[in-house]
Amino acid sequence: MVSQVFYRKWRSQTLSEVVGQESVTQTLRNALSSGRISHAYLFCGPRGTGKTSTARILAKAVNCLTTGGKGEPCNTCEMCRAITEGRALDVIEIDAASNTSVDDIRSLREKVNYAPTQARYKVYIIDEFHMLSGSASNALLKTLEEPPPHVIFILATTEVHKILPTIMSRCQHFDFRRISQTDIINKLANICQVENITIALESLRLIARSATGSLRDAENLLEQLTVYYNSEVGFQQVQALLGITGDSRVRELAKHIVDDNVSAAVATINSANNDGLDLRHFKRELVEYLRCLLLMKTGSEDSVDMTGEDLAELKQLASHASLPKILKALKLFSQVEIGTDSHSTLPMELAIVDITAKTEEDVLKPVKQPDHKAEFAFRQIQEKSSPPPVRNQPKQVEPMKTEPKSESTAIVTPPVATKSQSSIEIGSTPDKLKLDWRSVIEQAPVDTKRSPALAILRSAGVKPVAFENDTMTLSFRYPYIKEQLEKIENQRVVEKIISSFLGHPCRVHCVLENNNSLVKEALKLGAQIIDAEET
Repeated sequence: MVSQVFYRKWRSQTLSEVVGQESVTQTLRNALSSGRISHAYLFCGPRGTGKTSTARILAKAVNCLTTGGKGEPCNTCEMCRAITEGRALDVIEIDAASNTSVDDIRSLREKVNYAPTQARYKVYIIDEFHMLSGSASNALLKTLEEPPPHVIFILATTEVHKILPTIMSRCQHFDFRRISQTDIINKLANICQVENITIALESLRLIARSATGSLRDAENLLEQLTVYYNSEVGFQQVQALLGITGDSRVRELAKHIVDDNVSAAVATINSANNDGLDLRHFKRELVEYLRCLLLMKTGSEDSVDMTGEDLAELKQLASHASLPKILKALKLFSQVEIGTDSHSTLPMELAIVDITAKTEEDVLKPVKQPDHKAEFAFRQIQEKSSPPPVRNQPKQVEPMKTEPKSESTAIVTPPVATKSQSSIEIGSTPDKLKLDWRSVIEQAPVDTKRSPALAILRSAGVKPVAFENDTMTLSFRYPYIKEQLEKIENQRVVEKIISSFLGHPCRVHCVLENNNSLVKEALKLGAQIIDAEET
């Protein structure tokens, strides 16, 4: 006898056996007992949630010789067995993905008029109904609205938004929802008990989580494990098959993010990569762990599905983690895209730098009433330590008659740019460069939008500090990010971005931020850092 795969062997045979769809099955049971069977049903929902199984059970129930179509199928009469084994001539299953044309539907319409050979009803189960072409769907409209009294249509689809409204209005609509992890675990546990499979509850929970609400996917994963590891399956074996790296490094990385430990976080990512772990799975686990951290921080502990020991560790981490930091980390890592080159650590490293690096506003948060004397002192120090900017614009007709403090403030405030694209000029002040820098990034050529170089330019701690002799000097807070940008391919892309904005060729020069003594003196007076220059 040929063995059956788990999802077919353990397919539900009665409405009461259908997992996680109580609202649907109860309605159908009531319809059967009262004899109020519709001529057309539309079953919608994600894959593996029981749509086709329920359709077959309904076909058995309306044709059951024992109950006379007034309740659950007996599964013992000749008609029930024929439908279960797929040999009933009056139950026709059609795959709409391979029968999409108008001619296929015309053929179906002709056969609909023939009376059933053995059963009480001819039941047409059309799977993936959304794959029918628009003309084919329209060809079925009239038959679907007024079929012969001996015909029932059951349409199943995973993409209800593609179904014509005129089709939906002619059917009773049932929504199948994703199956909860608890229901999947209970079903898998029952299968393991009958099949003599030894597996821990934690492993079943891991399988259920990976199945994302699809019982069929969960049953397939369980069968893969038993085929590979026989009847005894360990937790680490489940992790290996599912490509899950394990919680230890994920928790370690989350802790480094909360502690603002950039070097340790980057080291953890590279350690995982060097050990051959799939960074896509690693990132997915990190996002899930950060989500649990967010739930814990916001007081939704009951929604976190973890063991007692892991829950205690998560609670301790949440106690000293700030909510804005968790939100920022969750958003950035959710947006990280790791393509086929899954061994590249750069996207995750840039996200780490963006999360842990504090912005200038965070480092030197302005007070409610800034000290103008300290600001004026810093301006004087800055002007003495660097040559005055070259000015091509004519002076105003009537200079302002103010005190020296106001004069100095006016000097560092650039006039509003009147050019349509680029207002960066030789000798532009750091403040002016920073105002234009956002436009440089936003107007990057289309073919550079998804490049690592543009991602580096957007990361924290990268800013322009000078523009002289067609060379843009960029300051970097972190040596690692500077080294990445200085790679030939990345530097060429950056030069292309800036040159495109300026309208003429431009080169890029990279420097590290330095703590120079003049800045320290100004900070003592209460000044704020506005740029960094190479010395």
